[in-house]
Amino acid sequence: MQTAARGIRMGPVKARTTMEQRLQRVGFRPEHARRLVELRPLMHPLAHEMALAFYDHLAQDPETRSLLWDEPGRVERLYESFEHWYRELFDGVYDEDYALRRWRVGIVHARFGVPLSTLVPAIGQVYSLALEHLLAVLRPVELPGALEALGKVLTLDTTLMAESYEQAMVAGHAESTRNTRAGAERLLAEWGSGAGRAAR
Repeated sequence: MQTAARGIRMGPVKARTTMEQRLQRVGFRPEHARRLVELRPLMHPLAHEMALAFYDHLAQDPETRSLLWDEPGRVERLYESFEHWYRELFDGVYDEDYALRRWRVGIVHARFGVPLSTLVPAIGQVYSLALEHLLAVLRPVELPGALEALGKVLTLDTTLMAESYEQAMVAGHAESTRNTRAGAERLLAEWGSGAGRAAR
C-alpha cells in the first residue's frame, strides 16, 4: 500500500495531517487495501447504479435537488465523476494523490452548496447498497473482511471530504453556507490545473 509521508498539498493549502496519519487513525491497514482490490471485479460494475442511488438520496432534500438539477447537464457530469470516485475505492492505492482527489470531490459539492450533513448520509447509502450486493455474492466466511475493508475506506473518504469542507470555510473567512461556497469557488479557481479538473 502506498502512503504519503508529506503533508497533503492542494494549491496554497497544506494539511497538517499526513496521509499516513489518516490511514492510522481510521485503522486502514495493507490487508484492507488487498481485500478491496480483490473485490474490484464484483464492485466495479455497480458504479452507475451507485451514482444513481447517491444522487437520488441527495435529491430527497428539495434545496439540494434545486442546487444540483437546475443547471442542465450538471447532474450528468456529477454522475460521471461519482463513478470514477467509486471505482477508485477498489484500486488499492491510497496515497497523497488519492487524498487530493477526495478533497476535490468535497470542494465541488461545497461549491454547489450541498451541506456536509446531506453529503455524509449519501455516502452511507453507498455502503448500504454495497452491503446488499456483497451479501448476495460472497460466502459467509468472506463477508467480515470485505465489509471491514469497505467501511474503512469509506470512513477515510468521508474524513477527507469533511476536511475539504473545512478548508472551503477557511477560504470563505466565515462559517456560513454562502461563504463556504465562495471559498470553494476560490479554491477551485486556484487549483484549476491538475488531476482533479475532470470533477467539475
